[in-house]
Amino acid sequence: MWKLALGFVVFAALALFVIFKAGDSVDMSGEKHGADAVHAPEETKSAAAPAAPAADAPAAAPAAPAEK
Repeated sequence: MWKLALGFVVFAALALFVIFKAGDSVDMSGEKHGADAVHAPEETKSAAAPAAPAADAPAAAPAAPAEK
C-alpha cells in the first residue's frame, strides 16, 4: 500500500514540475482543425527567411489552355 502512495506522490510531483516548467504555453484544448489551427513551423520559416522583393522575381508565364 505504501508503494501505491509513494507512486502517486512521485507522479504528482513530476506532473507539477512539468506544468510549472511549461508555464502558460501549454494548450489544453485538444486537436485543432481548420481556421483555428496555428501552424508555428510556417511562421518561423517566414520569419527566418524573408521573401525576395517582387521586382527581383521573374514574371510568371500564363498557363497554357488544356488540349483536347
